[in-house]
Amino acid sequence: MRNITLAAAALAVFAAAPAFAQDMSQDTTPAAQTDAGPKAPDGSKAFGIEPYVGVMGGWEQFDNERNHGIPQALNSNGTLRNNYRLAGALVQGVVGVNVPLGPVFVGAEGNVAKGVSGNINWEYGAAGRFGVRAGDSGMFYGKVGYQWIDFDHYSTFSTGNRNDKKHDGITYGIGTEFGPKDIGLKGITGNAGFRIRAEVNTFGDFHSFRPMMGVITHF
Repeated sequence: MRNITLAAAALAVFAAAPAFAQDMSQDTTPAAQTDAGPKAPDGSKAFGIEPYVGVMGGWEQFDNERNHGIPQALNSNGTLRNNYRLAGALVQGVVGVNVPLGPVFVGAEGNVAKGVSGNINWEYGAAGRFGVRAGDSGMFYGKVGYQWIDFDHYSTFSTGNRNDKKHDGITYGIGTEFGPKDIGLKGITGNAGFRIRAEVNTFGDFHSFRPMMGVITHF
């Protein structure tokens, strides 16, 4: 009788072990419950708010007045300045926010750029961004905004107005960001990390060509 009782007790423990293990494996912490929310197609979190900052470098080339772009710089006698270049290298800082919406995202950012060669002095502006997510950390986007440009020499009209070195207009472009998790770069819905950004912008009615590349850090 004693042997039968021990055997029955052992059988009950054995039968209960899987159910106990299953209960223990379920994480009931608030973070785990949050992760159980809506997902993007790749399985990452679908929604969030992601502020970011970044540093980029690149080059910009403007059209001159003959191509209906930025007016040329003239000497006092009306001749073209030989050393005036509507082009140069730039270093740019950006700050913005992304709002992931499932497989897509929207966002806004501001930028300030300093020319380090040529006759571009400062640039600054703001733009909206919209695009599609590529996995948890990648994206392809378009952007449109407004940009102000300050040349460090006068870019005069043929009328001789020597105070027109500031220009402004609509800017737009396309770009991509990527930061695969397997090299330690995190996603856009809550995990801090870095991404590489590459983009091309233009100013006005296609009056400039501006390729840029840099690093974005988000938190």
